[in-house]
Formats: sequence, structure tokens, C-alpha cells
Amino acid sequence: MIEKLDYNLRGVTHIDGKVIFVDNALPGEEVRINIIKEEKNYSIAEVTEYINKSPKRIKSKCPYFDKCGGCTIRNLSYNDGLNYKKENVIEIIKRNAGLDINPNLIKNDQKDLYRNKVEFKCVNGKYGFYVRNSHNLIEIDRCLNAEEPINKMIMHLEDLNLENGKITIKCNNNEEILLNIETDDMCKINIDHLRERVKLVGIVYNGNIIYGNDYFMENIDNKLYKESYNSFFQVNRYINNKLFSILKETVDEGSIVMDLCCGVGTLGLSIADKCKKVYGIEIVENAIKDAKFNAKINNVNNVEFLLGDAFSLMETIKDIDTIIIDPPRNGISKKGIKNILKKEVDKIIYISCNPITLARDLNILKEKYDIEKSYILDMFSYTHHIESLVVLERK
Repeated sequence: MIEKLDYNLRGVTHIDGKVIFVDNALPGEEVRINIIKEEKNYSIAEVTEYINKSPKRIKSKCPYFDKCGGCTIRNLSYNDGLNYKKENVIEIIKRNAGLDINPNLIKNDQKDLYRNKVEFKCVNGKYGFYVRNSHNLIEIDRCLNAEEPINKMIMHLEDLNLENGKITIKCNNNEEILLNIETDDMCKINIDHLRERVKLVGIVYNGNIIYGNDYFMENIDNKLYKESYNSFFQVNRYINNKLFSILKETVDEGSIVMDLCCGVGTLGLSIADKCKKVYGIEIVENAIKDAKFNAKINNVNNVEFLLGDAFSLMETIKDIDTIIIDPPRNGISKKGIKNILKKEVDKIIYISCNPITLARDLNILKEKYDIEKSYILDMFSYTHHIESLVVLERK
């Protein structure tokens, strides 16, 4: 019997006191399983037979769902999957930080075909994703998570003439395509053929531009952003718009804001009109160059972008009242938490893609801060990934 879903939205059961994680299994289902990976404290299993299925189970629209590792919950309706995510976040925060939250659900209006960035593997001349829990390739000709321009590009991947490697495809609101290819192969790419079939703006091959540019422009919330081939940018522009709206509502008029791990500056620039001053700090040089360019083309003059380790450089900035932090999956460093607490700002807006490290950091921040509001933004529909936003106010 499957007891619940874990953080990765896998089924959870116990055999002889040992935890078993079961792919494609829902709470309440009776299943026969096959153990495919044995660890000291847990095992991973696959279903060999469904004895009793959950009434919530649906047939996935994606023909690759049973094997592909890209999606986790296309066996559930959109709302049921989102509710499981909410339950997970509530449980994780309670268990690891001792805090009770009831996050607002921000739904994705574009539930399918929403991702503006997808990474493909190439193995022995074939293109696709890895099968769940393996490095075996499953070839695909369409991804229900990816925006249509990316799906159009999938149809012509053979023009890359790769044997082995990795291809990252990005697209923007103008349906333009930017390719980043990483490979040890010497390959002859059929650029002319690609140009006839997709709106190709650039190809980067092992870090070198071989066609067009290594960036394109993205338009979100009536602002233009330069997005380089290797810079971080949220994968869902539809949720990005909603994220920007929450930030604008949350930041007080006339605030002095520090945006830590600012990337190409999207968050800071989105609220600049309400702020007296915004400082953005980022350790990736290309991202800071893009951020400065983005401020210039949008005629934003009250934002200053700084290159360096955000959690160290923040010590040099005085008289701020609000911190926005969108750290990587491993959360805020110990030094970062210490320096944030030293600032004693009035408000912290913490954006997280990992509720476990969010809970760990909240367990420390709660010494001086209360949770005023919390949100779950469905940035990654039908996957186990969760984007959270927590607004903290000083006690």
C-alpha cells in the first residue's frame, strides 16, 4: 500500500521497516513492485502491477510519461498535483522549521507548453531525455512541457549531426531560438537548413559563437532583458509575470533594496519604479554584464549591479531596508544567513526552488523574523519541482 508522496512526488511505502520510494505510484494504491536500486536506508522501486488504482489517477497526455524522467505527476489532474505540492511544502516547513504556513497557490495559466529552456541529450546520434532513474536515452519528438518553438526545433535536431553531447535550446517571446551545444565531436551543423525552419538567432558550440549571437532579447512585463546562452533566467515567463506582480505588491514605496544572487537583474528591475535604490549582486560575470545592459535599455537609473559573492559583498552596502534573495538549490550559505541577520532589515523576500533548504534557512531566520505571507508559484507544472516565495518581516 502506498502511504503518501515524498518531496520528489514518488510513492512511499515501508517493507520490514525500510522506506521504499516507488515511481508512478499514488497514495492509497496497492501495487506489486520491483526493487531497482538498493541503498542502506532506503530502496527505489518500479511498479510491475497495479492491484488497486487511486481514483485520482488519470491517463497522461504525454506518451513518454511512463519512462521519461522529465515529469513526475502527469498521472494526476493539474489541481490534484498542485495540492500535493502544497501539502509537501507545509509538511517540510513544519518538520524542519517548526513553522505553520498556508501558502497561496499561484497557478500556471499555461499548464502545458510553458518551458522556454530545455536540455537534450545526444547518445550515438539519437536525441532525447534520460529514462527515469537511469542514463538510458528515450527518443522523443515532442515535449508537452516545452514551448512550441522548442518543439519545432526538436524536429530538426538531426541537422546538428552530433554523435554524443548535450544541447540546450532556449526560446523567447518572439519565438526565436538560441542553441548551446556541448560535445567532444567534430560535427558539421546544417545551419542553412535550420535557418529555413526555425527563427535561429545564435549557435554556441563549446563556448564559441559559430552563428549569430550568444544571446537574445526577452520581453517580460513590458521590460526587455538580454539573456545570454549560459545565464540564469526563469524557465516560465507566464509565472514570471505573476512573480513580478507579487514583488511589486510586497516592496514598500521608497524602499532601498538589496537583490542577492540577482542573475540578469530581472527581479530588481521589476520593482525599480517603486524603490529609491536597488543594489543587485551576482557572482557570474556574464549575468552582471547582462544586468547592466538591461538597466540601460529599460532606462532604469536607480539600480546598481555589483559583481562578486553576494553573501560577502553585501557587507559593504549600508542603509538598506529590504532584501530579496533567490539562491541556488543549496540555499543560503551559513555566512550569508549570518550577514543577513546582521543587516536587521525590515523585510526579507525569500524565493526558493527547494523547500528543504528553505525550511533549513527559515529555522534560523525565525529568530528575528516572522512569516507575513507565503506562496507556491507553479513554475514547473507536472514536475516535482516547487517554487516558493516567503515574505518575512522583522519582529
